[in-house]
Amino acid sequence: MKQQTITGTIKTTAKGFGFIGDPENEDKDIVVEAGSLNGALNGDTVEVTITGTGKNKKGEKEKLGQVVHVATRAKENFVGTIDAEQGMFFIIPDDKKMYTDIVISPAEAERMAKAGTPLQKDQKVQVKINFAGWADVKRNPSGTVLRILGAKGNNNVEMESIVLEKGFESSFPRPVEEEAEEIERVEKIITPEEIAKRRDIRATETFTIDPFDAKDFDDAISFKKLATDAAGKIRYEIGVHIADVSHYVREGSALDKEAVKRGCSIYLVDRTIPMLPEVLSNDVCSLNPHEDKLTFSAIFILDDKAQVIERWFGRTIMNSTHRFTYETAQASIDGDAKLVEKYSSGTQTPALAEPGMKYREQLTTLNRLAKILQKEKFAAGAIEFEQEEIKFKLDQEGRPIGVYKKERLDTHKLVEEFMLLANREVAKFIFDDIKRKGPRDTGAIYRIHEAPDKDKIADLATFAKALGYNLRVKDGVVTARDLNHLLEEVEGTPHESLIRTAAVRSMQKAIYSTKNIGHFGLAFDFYTHFTSPIRRYPDLLVHRVLAKHLNGEPFGDRDIVVFQSIAESSTRREIDASDAERSSKKLKQVEYMSSRIGQTFAGTISGVTEWGIYVEENESRSEGMIKLRDLGNDFYEFNSKTYSITGKQSGAKFTLGDAIKFKVVGADLDKKILDYALVK
Repeated sequence: MKQQTITGTIKTTAKGFGFIGDPENEDKDIVVEAGSLNGALNGDTVEVTITGTGKNKKGEKEKLGQVVHVATRAKENFVGTIDAEQGMFFIIPDDKKMYTDIVISPAEAERMAKAGTPLQKDQKVQVKINFAGWADVKRNPSGTVLRILGAKGNNNVEMESIVLEKGFESSFPRPVEEEAEEIERVEKIITPEEIAKRRDIRATETFTIDPFDAKDFDDAISFKKLATDAAGKIRYEIGVHIADVSHYVREGSALDKEAVKRGCSIYLVDRTIPMLPEVLSNDVCSLNPHEDKLTFSAIFILDDKAQVIERWFGRTIMNSTHRFTYETAQASIDGDAKLVEKYSSGTQTPALAEPGMKYREQLTTLNRLAKILQKEKFAAGAIEFEQEEIKFKLDQEGRPIGVYKKERLDTHKLVEEFMLLANREVAKFIFDDIKRKGPRDTGAIYRIHEAPDKDKIADLATFAKALGYNLRVKDGVVTARDLNHLLEEVEGTPHESLIRTAAVRSMQKAIYSTKNIGHFGLAFDFYTHFTSPIRRYPDLLVHRVLAKHLNGEPFGDRDIVVFQSIAESSTRREIDASDAERSSKKLKQVEYMSSRIGQTFAGTISGVTEWGIYVEENESRSEGMIKLRDLGNDFYEFNSKTYSITGKQSGAKFTLGDAIKFKVVGADLDKKILDYALVK
């Protein structure tokens, strides 16, 4: 084979193997075997030389390569647990794709001891790898200790470890905090001059609907029933009002740079890591009840069929009439005054104690219109990916003591549909304005979602067929309606969770981009994120972009480059945040089951492999493995086509989706894995 060198991003495994995309075949990877990584770590940009070919476990031909140069490092800071051996300290990284431990030199250990923070076994720490000194890649890299987090197993330490490992920070740099505090001191009081620049909607009934424990409120909905038109048709003025974060967070400021760096807020099991300091997210920008607030609004005139007759975008000043929780708003729609009182009593938020029943007519109308919008969305081909959300009840130490399912109410969907309406119409307005001005003016950032990959859809169809369901696929292409038909077919069956999860994994990831291709999952030709600038940076950027379009301001070449850069970085940070959220949930699942070793549970087989079967507990969704060797004295054969294993002697068969009984036999909190055993 002619030797060639390619450049790309490498993915590594805990066993020291690497994979890099083959530019000649986008469906294949070039395999870098253990010992050939040359110090490359997961996510690094590397140069790889093709060294030959080999065969994988399926007997398929694959290219082999060797890393010859690491161009850029994906990261240099790692979180891990201290271990000690023969007087030497080393760090076992939390990152499961990190194949090497990090050594702490005697000099570094002595430095820490002299500073009054001696290293101890089982402490969690953050370290920085000394890449410049890692000349011999056959040896472990050394690291400098950046901070000691505390004893492993402590809830706060473990949560902080997750945040840092994903490249986020729980606290803000002092200059950022000072800038936020100055904004609160100087700009919290709204001046008459600022009010004069805005549409004043303070006299319009406006309310927020959020979780009962929400601390920041970045969106509100206003409702006004208008006089019937000349033809006697009913008209409603419905506004979606979003915290005007861009008024306070100026481009290029310390706050803005930190927000770009973070990209979004993170929602762990027991805490939120905000994108903006709390003095802004929970106070200055938050749409707290009975306070004048600056907002960026999308105001629509809708008819009784939820069709948009007119739309208006611009900066406003509002005052929230009432703060609803999803539960109090739902009780009001249902006409249950006692339930409203029950949800409102004992709350520390006075606004919740106000009589919510007087808004029943407004909420009922909004709910009816939202259902029309939802029906139209699904009729157009939107995919219903809604899944049950599992939440943990935690004690004061953060230990999971119970589990419950988060109820999905009509009021959740009500808010969602009007936010989708605003996002869609803002995107369409920006797109139309660009089209009107010509291709030179390309100031935009969209939320796009490509159609599914053909191979992944083929795998999903095979997966569904193995469970007894049919997904219609034609020439590798699936329609949203066919996907919805499959999801409707499995609704209420034991396989629903498995199929929904598999369907979600078969989809492309929604990303941010300056180029619009529409949103496959929502069946929208135009879509962006406008409604959450407190917790997502792209929304903040969309506010700035929309303002420039409304004011007729031009966009320069630098703007376009910056927008695409922010779109790419925000997509990466969103993925990192999702990983952190999943890690915190997985930690609590393992903790929950670790206190139940020996107990028997009902579960569903969620995965079948040649080394064992994965089982998901029905209530907490805690997934663990039953190893083949623990299934009994038999030889089990794995069938990848039917997702099953069968005992050669006993004929016992275990298939994906089977309901089984199991008991918990082991829990490893460090690796976040559970071991189960079959209960016959």
